[in-house]
Amino acid sequence: MAQQLPLDELSTLVARIQGLLLTEEKATTAVRLLAQAAKESVAGTIGAGVSLMDARGRRTSSGYTDGIVSKADAIQYECGEGPCLTAWAAEEPMLVSDLAREQRWPEWRKAVRGLPITSVVSAPLIAGRESLGALKLYAAAPGVYDESSAALLQLFAAPAATLLAHIQASEAPHRMTEGLQASLYTRDLVNRACGALMERLGLTHEAALQQLMKFARNENTALQHVSERVLAGTLPPGA
Repeated sequence: MAQQLPLDELSTLVARIQGLLLTEEKATTAVRLLAQAAKESVAGTIGAGVSLMDARGRRTSSGYTDGIVSKADAIQYECGEGPCLTAWAAEEPMLVSDLAREQRWPEWRKAVRGLPITSVVSAPLIAGRESLGALKLYAAAPGVYDESSAALLQLFAAPAATLLAHIQASEAPHRMTEGLQASLYTRDLVNRACGALMERLGLTHEAALQQLMKFARNENTALQHVSERVLAGTLPPGA
Protein backbone atom coordinates (compact mmCIF):
# COMPACT_ATOMS: atom_id res chain seq x y z
CA MET A 1 0.00 0.00 0.00
CA ALA A 2 1.41 3.37 -0.97
CA GLN A 3 2.10 5.84 1.83
CA GLN A 4 1.45 9.50 1.13
CA LEU A 5 1.87 12.73 3.01
CA PRO A 6 -0.79 13.63 5.61
CA LEU A 7 -3.48 15.93 4.22
CA ASP A 8 -2.24 19.03 6.06
CA GLU A 9 1.33 18.50 4.84
CA LEU A 10 0.08 17.87 1.31
CA SER A 11 -1.92 21.10 1.30
CA THR A 12 1.13 23.01 2.47
CA LEU A 13 3.33 21.36 -0.15
CA VAL A 14 0.91 22.06 -3.02
CA ALA A 15 0.68 25.70 -1.91
CA ARG A 16 4.49 25.85 -1.85
CA ILE A 17 4.68 24.44 -5.38
CA GLN A 18 2.23 27.04 -6.60
CA GLY A 19 4.27 29.80 -5.01
CA LEU A 20 7.52 28.50 -6.48
CA LEU A 21 6.07 28.12 -9.95
CA LEU A 22 4.60 31.61 -9.90
CA THR A 23 8.03 33.10 -9.19
CA GLU A 24 9.78 31.28 -12.03
CA GLU A 25 10.26 32.85 -15.45
CA LYS A 26 11.19 29.67 -17.28
CA ALA A 27 9.09 26.55 -17.58
CA THR A 28 12.19 24.32 -17.40
CA THR A 29 13.02 25.54 -13.90
CA ALA A 30 9.38 25.35 -12.85
CA VAL A 31 8.97 21.71 -13.86
CA ARG A 32 12.21 20.79 -12.10
CA LEU A 33 10.79 22.16 -8.85
CA LEU A 34 7.50 20.40 -9.50
CA ALA A 35 9.16 17.04 -10.22
CA GLN A 36 11.30 17.18 -7.09
CA ALA A 37 8.29 17.97 -4.90
CA ALA A 38 6.29 15.16 -6.50
CA LYS A 39 9.13 12.69 -5.94
CA GLU A 40 9.26 13.57 -2.25
CA SER A 41 5.50 13.06 -1.87
CA VAL A 42 5.56 9.24 -2.07
CA ALA A 43 8.08 7.10 -0.20
CA GLY A 44 9.88 4.64 -2.44
CA THR A 45 9.91 6.86 -5.53
CA ILE A 46 13.28 6.74 -7.30
CA GLY A 47 12.55 9.37 -9.91
CA ALA A 48 10.03 11.90 -11.16
CA GLY A 49 9.73 14.07 -14.22
CA VAL A 50 7.50 15.78 -16.74
CA SER A 51 6.90 14.97 -20.40
CA LEU A 52 6.25 18.03 -22.56
CA MET A 53 6.23 19.03 -26.22
CA ASP A 54 9.23 21.05 -27.42
CA ALA A 55 9.17 23.87 -29.99
CA ARG A 56 9.53 21.35 -32.84
CA GLY A 57 6.58 19.29 -31.71
CA ARG A 58 8.72 16.49 -30.28
CA ARG A 59 8.00 14.81 -26.97
CA THR A 60 10.76 15.48 -24.46
CA SER A 61 11.45 14.90 -20.77
CA SER A 62 11.91 18.01 -18.67
CA GLY A 63 12.90 18.65 -15.07
CA TYR A 64 13.53 14.98 -14.32
CA THR A 65 15.06 14.30 -10.91
CA ASP A 66 17.13 11.24 -11.85
CA GLY A 67 18.68 9.72 -14.96
CA ILE A 68 16.40 6.68 -14.74
CA VAL A 69 13.46 8.93 -15.66
CA SER A 70 15.18 10.18 -18.79
CA LYS A 71 16.02 6.63 -19.87
CA ALA A 72 12.54 5.21 -19.24
CA ASP A 73 10.91 8.17 -20.99
CA ALA A 74 13.23 8.00 -23.99
CA ILE A 75 12.22 4.36 -24.51
CA GLN A 76 8.54 5.40 -24.43
CA TYR A 77 9.13 8.02 -27.12
CA GLU A 78 11.07 5.51 -29.22
CA CYS A 79 8.46 2.76 -28.86
CA GLY A 80 5.54 5.15 -29.23
CA GLU A 81 3.85 3.64 -26.19
CA GLY A 82 3.98 3.62 -22.40
CA PRO A 83 2.05 4.74 -19.33
CA CYS A 84 3.08 8.40 -19.59
CA LEU A 85 2.23 8.70 -23.27
CA THR A 86 -1.12 7.04 -22.63
CA ALA A 87 -1.86 9.36 -19.70
CA TRP A 88 -1.00 12.30 -21.94
CA ALA A 89 -3.08 11.14 -24.92
CA ALA A 90 -6.03 9.71 -22.98
CA GLU A 91 -6.01 12.58 -20.47
CA GLU A 92 -6.39 10.09 -17.63
CA PRO A 93 -4.06 8.91 -14.84
CA MET A 94 -2.21 5.65 -15.54
CA LEU A 95 -1.21 3.28 -12.74
CA VAL A 96 1.19 0.33 -12.87
CA SER A 97 1.41 -1.50 -9.55
CA ASP A 98 3.70 -4.27 -10.80
CA LEU A 99 5.29 -4.14 -14.24
CA ALA A 100 5.89 -7.91 -14.14
CA ARG A 101 2.11 -8.45 -14.18
CA GLU A 102 1.27 -5.62 -16.57
CA GLN A 103 -0.20 -6.53 -19.98
CA ARG A 104 -0.31 -3.08 -21.59
CA TRP A 105 2.51 -1.50 -23.62
CA PRO A 106 4.34 -4.76 -24.53
CA GLU A 107 7.12 -3.09 -26.52
CA TRP A 108 7.92 -0.62 -23.76
CA ARG A 109 7.76 -3.30 -21.05
CA LYS A 110 10.21 -5.45 -22.97
CA ALA A 111 12.58 -2.53 -23.57
CA VAL A 112 12.75 -1.43 -19.90
CA ARG A 113 13.43 -4.86 -18.42
CA GLY A 114 17.01 -3.85 -17.69
CA LEU A 115 15.97 -0.76 -15.75
CA PRO A 116 15.07 -0.75 -12.03
CA ILE A 117 11.44 0.11 -12.69
CA THR A 118 8.53 -1.91 -11.30
CA SER A 119 5.87 0.65 -10.32
CA VAL A 120 4.73 3.68 -12.29
CA VAL A 121 2.07 6.33 -11.88
CA SER A 122 1.47 9.14 -14.35
CA ALA A 123 -1.06 11.99 -14.52
CA PRO A 124 -1.84 14.29 -17.46
CA LEU A 125 -1.09 18.01 -17.27
CA ILE A 126 -4.34 19.54 -18.48
CA ALA A 127 -4.86 23.29 -18.76
CA GLY A 128 -8.33 24.18 -20.02
CA ARG A 129 -8.92 21.94 -23.03
CA GLU A 130 -5.24 21.39 -23.72
CA SER A 131 -3.18 18.45 -22.52
CA LEU A 132 0.33 19.88 -22.10
CA GLY A 133 2.03 16.64 -21.16
CA ALA A 134 2.29 14.26 -18.22
CA LEU A 135 3.79 14.12 -14.75
CA LYS A 136 5.17 10.76 -13.67
CA LEU A 137 6.74 8.85 -10.77
CA TYR A 138 8.88 5.70 -11.04
CA ALA A 139 9.65 3.17 -8.29
CA ALA A 140 11.89 0.10 -8.13
CA ALA A 141 9.62 -2.00 -5.90
CA PRO A 142 6.14 -3.36 -6.71
CA GLY A 143 3.08 -1.96 -4.96
CA VAL A 144 4.60 1.44 -4.26
CA TYR A 145 1.69 3.20 -5.99
CA ASP A 146 -2.06 2.67 -5.80
CA GLU A 147 -5.21 4.59 -6.68
CA SER A 148 -4.55 7.10 -3.93
CA SER A 149 -1.12 7.76 -5.47
CA ALA A 150 -2.80 8.60 -8.76
CA ALA A 151 -5.20 10.93 -6.97
CA LEU A 152 -2.28 12.55 -5.16
CA LEU A 153 -0.37 13.09 -8.39
CA GLN A 154 -3.43 14.74 -9.91
CA LEU A 155 -3.39 17.23 -7.03
CA PHE A 156 0.08 18.23 -8.18
CA ALA A 157 -0.78 18.13 -11.87
CA ALA A 158 -3.91 20.28 -11.87
CA PRO A 159 -2.47 23.58 -10.57
CA ALA A 160 0.91 22.88 -12.20
CA ALA A 161 -0.65 22.53 -15.66
CA THR A 162 -2.42 25.87 -15.36
CA LEU A 163 0.72 27.61 -14.14
CA LEU A 164 2.92 25.97 -16.79
CA ALA A 165 0.48 27.14 -19.45
CA HIS A 166 0.81 30.69 -18.14
CA ILE A 167 4.60 30.45 -18.03
CA GLN A 168 4.78 29.10 -21.57
CA ALA A 169 2.42 31.82 -22.76
CA SER A 170 4.58 34.51 -21.17
CA GLU A 171 7.64 33.13 -22.95
CA ALA A 172 5.88 33.41 -26.33
CA PRO A 173 2.74 35.51 -25.77
CA HIS A 174 1.76 36.02 -29.39
CA ARG A 175 3.04 32.87 -31.04
CA MET A 176 1.70 29.36 -31.34
CA THR A 177 4.47 27.16 -32.68
CA GLU A 178 3.88 24.85 -35.61
CA GLY A 179 4.73 21.96 -33.30
CA LEU A 180 1.98 22.93 -30.85
CA GLN A 181 -0.54 23.34 -33.65
CA ALA A 182 0.40 19.90 -34.95
CA SER A 183 0.15 18.34 -31.48
CA LEU A 184 -3.31 19.81 -30.92
CA TYR A 185 -4.49 18.55 -34.30
CA THR A 186 -3.03 15.09 -33.69
CA ARG A 187 -4.54 14.82 -30.20
CA ASP A 188 -7.99 15.70 -31.53
CA LEU A 189 -7.57 13.26 -34.42
CA VAL A 190 -6.49 10.43 -32.11
CA ASN A 191 -9.37 11.08 -29.72
CA ARG A 192 -11.88 10.98 -32.56
CA ALA A 193 -10.34 7.77 -33.94
CA CYS A 194 -10.54 6.21 -30.47
CA GLY A 195 -14.21 7.15 -30.33
CA ALA A 196 -14.79 5.46 -33.67
CA LEU A 197 -13.10 2.24 -32.52
CA MET A 198 -15.01 2.32 -29.24
CA GLU A 199 -18.27 2.44 -31.17
CA ARG A 200 -17.31 -0.14 -33.80
CA LEU A 201 -15.61 -2.69 -31.55
CA GLY A 202 -17.17 -1.99 -28.15
CA LEU A 203 -13.82 -1.05 -26.62
CA THR A 204 -12.91 1.18 -23.70
CA HIS A 205 -10.97 4.37 -24.49
CA GLU A 206 -7.76 2.81 -23.17
CA ALA A 207 -8.23 -0.34 -25.29
CA ALA A 208 -9.05 1.74 -28.36
CA LEU A 209 -5.88 3.79 -27.89
CA GLN A 210 -3.81 0.63 -27.53
CA GLN A 211 -5.40 -0.71 -30.73
CA LEU A 212 -4.44 2.47 -32.60
CA MET A 213 -0.87 2.16 -31.37
CA LYS A 214 -0.81 -1.47 -32.48
CA PHE A 215 -2.03 -0.46 -35.95
CA ALA A 216 0.70 2.19 -36.14
CA ARG A 217 3.44 -0.28 -35.13
CA ASN A 218 2.23 -2.95 -37.57
CA GLU A 219 2.19 -0.49 -40.46
CA ASN A 220 5.31 1.35 -39.30
CA THR A 221 3.55 4.68 -39.59
CA ALA A 222 2.55 7.62 -37.41
CA LEU A 223 -0.42 7.46 -35.05
CA GLN A 224 -1.88 10.47 -36.88
CA HIS A 225 -1.95 8.63 -40.22
CA VAL A 226 -3.55 5.54 -38.70
CA SER A 227 -6.18 7.71 -37.01
CA GLU A 228 -6.99 9.38 -40.32
CA ARG A 229 -7.49 5.97 -41.94
CA VAL A 230 -9.73 4.76 -39.11
CA LEU A 231 -11.92 7.85 -39.47
CA ALA A 232 -11.98 7.47 -43.24
CA GLY A 233 -13.01 3.80 -42.89
CA THR A 234 -10.05 2.57 -44.95
CA LEU A 235 -8.44 0.58 -42.13
CA PRO A 236 -10.09 -2.80 -41.45
CA PRO A 237 -11.20 -3.25 -37.80
CA GLY A 238 -8.92 -6.25 -37.34
CA ALA A 239 -5.84 -4.77 -39.03
